[in-house]
Amino acid sequence: MAALILPSDWIKNWDKSGKNEFFQFFQGLAGKPSSHEFVKDLQTALYELCWHAIQGNLKVDVAASLLADVMELRDDMPSILADVFCILDIETGCLEEKHKRDHFTQLVGACLICVPDGMLKERLDPETLESLGLIKQAQQFNQKIVKIKTKLFYKQQKFNLLREENEGYAKLIAELGQDLMGNLTSHLVLENIKSLIGCFNLDPNRVLDIILEVYECRSEHDEFFIPLIKSYMCEHQTLCHMLGFKFKFHQEPNGETPSSLYHIAAALLQHNLIALEDLYVHLLPLDSSIVEEHKREILEAKQIARKLTMVLVPSEKTEDKEKEKEKEEEKNEKPPDNQKLGLLEALLRIGDWQHAQSIMDQMPAFYATSHKAIAIALCQLLHLIVEPLYRRAAVPKGAKGGLMTPLRNKQALRPAESFDDLSRGVFAMLCYLGPHMSHDPILFAKVVRLGKSFMKEYQNESRQDTKDKMDSLLSCFLSTADQVLLPSLSLMECNACMSEELWGFFKLFPYQHRYRLYGQWKNETYGNHPLLVKIKAQTVDRAKYIMKRLTKENVKPSGRQIGKLSHSNPTILFDYILSQIQWYDNLISPVVDSLKYLTSLNYDVLAYCIIEALANPEKEKMKHDDTTISSWLQSLASLCGAVFRKYPIELAGLLQYVTNQLKAGKSFDLLILKEVVQKMAGIEITDEMTVEQLEAMTGGEQLKAEGGYFGQIRNTKKSSQRLKDALLDHELALPLCLLMAQQRNGVVFSEGGEKHLKLVGKLYDQCHDTLVQFGGFLASNLSTEDYIKRVPSVDVLCNQFHTPHDAAFFLSRPMYAHQILSKYDELKKAEKGSRQQQKVHKYIAACEQIMAPVHEAVVSLHLPRVWDDLRPQFYATFWSLTMYDLAVPHNAYDREVNKLKIQIKAIDENTEMPLNKKKKEKERCTALQDKLQEEEKKQLEHVQRVLHRLKLEKDNWLLAKSTKNETITKFLQLCIFPRCVFSAIDAVYCARFVELVHQQKTPNFCTLLCYDRVFSDIIYTVASCTENESRRYGRFLCCMLETVTRWHSDRAIYEKECGNYPGFLTIFRASGFDGGNKADQLDYENFRHVVHKWHYKLTKASVHCLETGEYTHIRNILIVLTKILPWYPKVLNLGQALECRVHKICQEEKEKRPDLYALAMGYSGQLKGRKVHMVPENEFHHKEQPVRSATPGTLQNGPGNTGKPAAAASAGKAEEGAVEDSDKSKDKSQAAQKTASKNSTAANKVSSSNGSSMPNSTKGSKEKEDKEKTTKEKKEKKDKNPGSTPEAKAGGKDKQKEEKPTDSKEKTPKADKDKRKDDKKEEKSKIDGKSAEKEWSKERDLSNDSKTKEGSKVEKNAGAGSMKSLVPRSEGVESERAEQKRRKLDTHSSPSHSSAVKDNLNDFKDSASKHHPNHSTVLPKSKEKDDEKKESDKSRDRSKEREKKEDRKDRKRDYSNSDREMSQEAKRRKDENGMSSSKHSKSASPSESPHSNDKDNSKRSKSTSKDKSDLAKPEKTSGGKKESRHDKEKSEKKRDSTGAKEEKKQYPLMP
Repeated sequence: MAALILPSDWIKNWDKSGKNEFFQFFQGLAGKPSSHEFVKDLQTALYELCWHAIQGNLKVDVAASLLADVMELRDDMPSILADVFCILDIETGCLEEKHKRDHFTQLVGACLICVPDGMLKERLDPETLESLGLIKQAQQFNQKIVKIKTKLFYKQQKFNLLREENEGYAKLIAELGQDLMGNLTSHLVLENIKSLIGCFNLDPNRVLDIILEVYECRSEHDEFFIPLIKSYMCEHQTLCHMLGFKFKFHQEPNGETPSSLYHIAAALLQHNLIALEDLYVHLLPLDSSIVEEHKREILEAKQIARKLTMVLVPSEKTEDKEKEKEKEEEKNEKPPDNQKLGLLEALLRIGDWQHAQSIMDQMPAFYATSHKAIAIALCQLLHLIVEPLYRRAAVPKGAKGGLMTPLRNKQALRPAESFDDLSRGVFAMLCYLGPHMSHDPILFAKVVRLGKSFMKEYQNESRQDTKDKMDSLLSCFLSTADQVLLPSLSLMECNACMSEELWGFFKLFPYQHRYRLYGQWKNETYGNHPLLVKIKAQTVDRAKYIMKRLTKENVKPSGRQIGKLSHSNPTILFDYILSQIQWYDNLISPVVDSLKYLTSLNYDVLAYCIIEALANPEKEKMKHDDTTISSWLQSLASLCGAVFRKYPIELAGLLQYVTNQLKAGKSFDLLILKEVVQKMAGIEITDEMTVEQLEAMTGGEQLKAEGGYFGQIRNTKKSSQRLKDALLDHELALPLCLLMAQQRNGVVFSEGGEKHLKLVGKLYDQCHDTLVQFGGFLASNLSTEDYIKRVPSVDVLCNQFHTPHDAAFFLSRPMYAHQILSKYDELKKAEKGSRQQQKVHKYIAACEQIMAPVHEAVVSLHLPRVWDDLRPQFYATFWSLTMYDLAVPHNAYDREVNKLKIQIKAIDENTEMPLNKKKKEKERCTALQDKLQEEEKKQLEHVQRVLHRLKLEKDNWLLAKSTKNETITKFLQLCIFPRCVFSAIDAVYCARFVELVHQQKTPNFCTLLCYDRVFSDIIYTVASCTENESRRYGRFLCCMLETVTRWHSDRAIYEKECGNYPGFLTIFRASGFDGGNKADQLDYENFRHVVHKWHYKLTKASVHCLETGEYTHIRNILIVLTKILPWYPKVLNLGQALECRVHKICQEEKEKRPDLYALAMGYSGQLKGRKVHMVPENEFHHKEQPVRSATPGTLQNGPGNTGKPAAAASAGKAEEGAVEDSDKSKDKSQAAQKTASKNSTAANKVSSSNGSSMPNSTKGSKEKEDKEKTTKEKKEKKDKNPGSTPEAKAGGKDKQKEEKPTDSKEKTPKADKDKRKDDKKEEKSKIDGKSAEKEWSKERDLSNDSKTKEGSKVEKNAGAGSMKSLVPRSEGVESERAEQKRRKLDTHSSPSHSSAVKDNLNDFKDSASKHHPNHSTVLPKSKEKDDEKKESDKSRDRSKEREKKEDRKDRKRDYSNSDREMSQEAKRRKDENGMSSSKHSKSASPSESPHSNDKDNSKRSKSTSKDKSDLAKPEKTSGGKKESRHDKEKSEKKRDSTGAKEEKKQYPLMP
């Protein structure tokens, strides 16, 4: 440092330049400010200079002169130099070098002129001073110092104490106690006090103490005493110690600190006369003991809560009560004085929030405010701060309120004038107050109203920048609601007004914010405060008490108790109530009724609690068996529907929850939406509707409400409006629809991966039903504009949103109806024409305008080839209409009107009802009656318009560019089947629409084909349905059967409704319809045969489903059978077959699957009740026995009748397998010539395959006798029946075919079988007296011969038309070989008749499946008689020639047959004894054993596929046995006269 300050060059060249440079350097340092650094530099420079002089480098006198010059540069230079001398004195005194000490002494002596003696005496050592001569003796000097120090620091001055001299103190007290209201100031009083102190020699500390005492007694005069104390005493520590001693004086065990002392301490703190840190240490209790006390309180609260939830024995209860009493007595003892809280209260009273906040920060959260006095003081301070803002912005209209006097203290917080001012301290104070605002409900209301006023300003603010600034205030208000308002409400005693006030604030928040607050309140707030822990336990205890006693009878008193409890703690109460409802669903009704005393806030909290309970992740939504939805979810859903309907609760949260669940792919919670819509809108979705209800549902809205539902739907206007508003306000209507429509398939493919099939079906049904219900609600409640604005077009729904077509049209259908009516009204107003015809034309014009874009839109929904057969116009028409458009339910309207008339009559007769009420009820009934009648009239006009429109459109509906069969396929696939399972109304609609299309005489629509396709092979459709879909499908089949049964019941009805209609044409390829040609129409009797065939088909499919053992198959077919019970079964033997199989199901499923057992038992009982309405088969359709009726029971399903649909009705497709059905259907769209050719071939195959239908036991026995007998019978038959009509033959042959199900379709006990065999034998013995075996073999040969003859006739007829010419002889032989080979396989595959019949049908499928049911060329009887007269001669000649040819063919075929059968007979005899009984059991009817039929079918398919090329050609050895001579003659005539033109009408329709 010396090198830096005084360079050595200066010392060496001192005289020359060093002295001047040193002096200049000192001048520079002395000119700088007197900071610590520059003073240090000066000291260092002086030190270096003196040190050079001491060392001898510089002369002492030279250094002394320079120091004398330097002293003049600054005033404090002597003091600095004295400090340097002090350091050097110490250093030189320690050195042993005496010369240095001498040099130091000389230097100091030389400088005595510039440094005062006093400074040196203060700083130098006494020995040094003695050597300098400043003092005489060092020892004496030391003694004098000790005495002075003792006098200053240790000796007390004896002031005049109060007890010794009280005059001065009396004057002091009088001075301080005088009236301070005048011009007296603290300054004047202070001067007087000083005089008194001086005059009476008063102790200043004691005077200060008396000033504090007087101030304590006159604490209201802060303005006087604070300045007095401030000017009297400037040391904070003295004042703080004095106050501390005062507080300690009151810390005795029973001492109580006066509030005035707290006040003066707070005032002194506020004016910063003392420091809080200094005073805080004098106060008791210690912070550690406060923390321990707080922990102890929380622990006690939890223990109390635990005890309230525990179940105790009575003895334990009494012990606990005694302990509680002891604890209460201990608590009642006066608690020790808490001086910290007292000071805190005083600070709050005077408005010193800063120091109060510091004290509260030292304590646990909410500990301070848990003391009522602190809470009230803080509330009072908040009152004062918010008062101006409250008066300006939040006072309700009409409210007055008392004005608050503001604090006179200038140090206190400034009152808030705007909402921004609240953030200065108000929100912080509220957070410190916490739940203890409950002590001041008025402040609670003020804060809530301020929040309400702020929210209105926030919502009305349009500028975004201002809104962003207000966001911080919004978050502060939300925090206040969470931490202060809701917890405070919990501690309030049943204050409904505060609850409503708070709802006025909360309802301005979106439900997301509210629910977040409720969640915090319910799950977190109650755990943070000891008081709230106790309150929660007490609330649960009280809730248990109420719920145990809640019944339907005491709803009102219990409801009041629930209401009182809910005002303060709704979350805890509702949580418990909901938990009870989830266990006991019978509580739902009384609970809902008891909730009428709740406040609006409580209703909103209830909605939140319900959603939270639904979303509980710990609860499984499925039962343990994973097949049904849990009962707790069903109970909550029921509660939702009832509560939301009855009370004005906001629905947005619940609807959004369901939407979010659907987005997540979870459909369980759709149950809630279903219940809510059902209860709030009165729209029920059930497949268990009665016929009357279903009929009412086809009418207008009023009729639906009155007669369409199980319960009387009333007063749903307000609730449905609330539901609609919630959906529209939150834009949830369309998203819910789309999500439900998409989720239907999601249930199966996404959600149903590991779920039980039964549960998947239920979820699918629930999703679908809710969609139908919800869509119905939107259609009936949304205005036209709202609906059109929200629902996009069909192509957008399907292509963009991937909505299934049925759902898309379901959503769009109301839109089309609205638009058409709107356009119709618009056109009516434009041209005021009153004529009905003009109105119809305007309606059609409106339809065209609205539906034209729809016709274009639907084209994109399917592949282009679909529109080759169906026009888009037809497709859109089908999907856009409803039952309301097709028919008026007059019966339903009349029924409801009559009910109302009865009600009016009952009201008149009721004498107890008051007159005014009677009048109101009568007016209501009358008004309702008028509405219904007006609605009926309106619907009637509408239906007439719609039917007229359809009549004009029908010619362009079906193009049938391929075949009618393909058209029907597409119609069923794209229209009927998707819609008939959509809803019960749609099921009825589909059936009625088919009937309507038929009645309209729509070109290219084959009614017979349509019905045949519906009734045939229902196995696949039934198996793929869910439970509810099977109900709808059953209802659809029921309506279809109803129509068919009506036509079947009476010839007149049939002739009127079907006789001259294109739908009953038996020719498929005819593109037009010539109503005058009766030959192309199916006559009545043949129609009856076809109907019997359909009944047989239904029986076969039903038995197959029942025998599969699959749960879904059995359940669904039982549901379908129950639905169609009014119209099926009608035939006794089919009913017996069903009854037998259902009885077996009852036995098998009784223990395994109780639900199937219940279904089967229910159906079985109903079926037995319907037995009286069943008829024998011969009454159901005409069955005349042929003259030689020798066909045994096992052959009653005998050879196929290619000439009459009766054969088709009974055996056309009797035993064909379901798989082969689907395979064969691929060939349906082949050209007409191929169709005719295959038809003939199929007929040949049917008849040729019947030879194998005998039991094996009869094959090969007495072959020669059979041949002879066959020849004789052929001749006898021709002689006896020369003029028999085709109808008679059809009846006889059909009887043979159709009696088979009666005898062989039921598995009966052995006695029954024996009896049946006896009956057969008796019948056969009457005919020819032969044994059963001979008769069967003979009959087999007879059928073969007749087939051969008839086959040759068919070949000739076919040759006359445009079909292939007769095949060569070699081809006939090949076909015979193929037939024999196939028979051989049949014989091995099954001994029963079913194999033969099934074989017939498999081969027959190629043509029959294409042309059902049009396989009849039978002419009406009148025409046949005319033809007979004209052609009798011609036909005899031709028949003789044919018989000669066929005799040759028969001989050849018989030889081959006998060879084959003899070889089989040898093999059969080996196993005859062991196999006979099994063959009897195997020969059960096809309805009893579809599995065996399927096996036979699969075996036979191998042989038939090998011989397919041969079978495609007409066979010479086989033909239609039942084709009459008359038919042959007629066909021969047509061949001669018309040639190839007759190809279309020659081949019969074979269902």
